[in-house]
Amino acid sequence: MCRSIKTLRPPFQEIVTEDDMHAAALQYVRKISGFRAPAAHNAEAFDRAVAAVTAATLELLDTLEVRR
Repeated sequence: MCRSIKTLRPPFQEIVTEDDMHAAALQYVRKISGFRAPAAHNAEAFDRAVAAVTAATLELLDTLEVRR
């Protein structure tokens, strides 16, 4: 599932932008929901889910400790 989402933590990515996190979140929500673009009546829920996954991704990457 979501095999095309790239790993966003070091050493795979040294610099991760908010756009990178948003793109991964969007891809995840699209996969889970089965919608590439939701209908108007689902757009708000879809957008909230993307924002929540983006925030969770940021929190995860900020708290991961990568030992090299």
